[in-house]
Amino acid sequence: MRQVGEYPLWLGHVGDARDMRALCEAGIEAVVDLALNEFPVVLTREMAYCRFPLIDGGGNPPWMLYAAVNTVARLVRCEVRTLLYCSAGISRTPAVAAAAIATVSDMPLEKSLALVVKSGVADITPVLWKELLEAIADTDD
Repeated sequence: MRQVGEYPLWLGHVGDARDMRALCEAGIEAVVDLALNEFPVVLTREMAYCRFPLIDGGGNPPWMLYAAVNTVARLVRCEVRTLLYCSAGISRTPAVAAAAIATVSDMPLEKSLALVVKSGVADITPVLWKELLEAIADTDD
């Protein structure tokens, strides 16, 4: 589990989401699950839990990609200590995190992606990134 810059956003994998001690020590208040291929985690009653079951590749509904990005962005904007995770934490997680940070900071996506990648390993599936960019562009006001 690793924090992205100074943002109240931690990125991780399913094992991190199941480590209740680490979540509590980090002061995590909300958990956002992006892993279609994993069972939902069980958290304390005090933690908020959002699940957007995405696949690491093509075929994700644009509305779900948009909802995931905007949920994470709102949590960050409200300074809620949030864990964002998927199975391995290296594709869906950094892609959604970068888009959310770009939304909150008005930073270009390339810069937000560089910030996210600086925090740890990333191997974003190109088709997922393309779908994510399209979903965000299609719903911009």
